[in-house]
Amino acid sequence: MPLADVNFGELLLLVFEIFIFMMWFWILFVIITDLFRDHELSGWWKAVWVLFLVFVPFITGLIYLIARGHGMAERAAKEQGDAKREFDSYVREQAQSSPADELDKLQGLRERGALTDVEFEAQKARVLG
Repeated sequence: MPLADVNFGELLLLVFEIFIFMMWFWILFVIITDLFRDHELSGWWKAVWVLFLVFVPFITGLIYLIARGHGMAERAAKEQGDAKREFDSYVREQAQSSPADELDKLQGLRERGALTDVEFEAQKARVLG
């Protein structure tokens, strides 16, 4: 089919079909992610869901969204909350290092030969402000 034979309606239909196809893959990705995020579901049930998603994808996807959709948002929110708590903990841990701790680390690097005396003095000046 040469490009000149494609009219605007066919092009719009193609774009719509690609959009629907990509959305379907996105839904499958979300469902499979949710399956493996759920720690209450046994491995056998996860395998059954994935098996049905492979062989009867459209019906299985709809059934999953209807039957387990309410918990999807809860599990996603819990995982985001856990990630935020871990990130906040990491930031607090990193922010609590004092200039004395930084100087101690720099001294250790200088003693191991990772920093020269000139580099040590430059980093020391940076830490001390």
